[in-house]
Amino acid sequence: MPLLFSYGTLQLAEVQLATFGRLLQGKPDALPEFELSRVVCADAQYANVMFNGRSDSIVAGTVFEVTETELNAADDYERDADYERVMVRLASGQLAWVYVHGAAKSQSAPRS
Repeated sequence: MPLLFSYGTLQLAEVQLATFGRLLQGKPDALPEFELSRVVCADAQYANVMFNGRSDSIVAGTVFEVTETELNAADDYERDADYERVMVRLASGQLAWVYVHGAAKSQSAPRS
């Protein structure tokens, strides 16, 4: 099953119920060499992460195991705010998908 790392609203119970129809079971994890940032879309501010390559930078969040169908539902949810899914390596060593704002995607280095 795919892993999905969330640092924002996908951690919220009400968002999970509306997006997936269930509450996800997750574990704390973190995204090294990234930093939190903000983006403005349609007069609203959203959390975002950006790769900076610094070993002292880390973004805390939650990693969830999801189905392919749920991953597609997350794509639909995040697409409205121009977020795109990229693969990253978490602090735990696991590979997971994470959403970054489309404008920041080119600055998010792929993590193998």
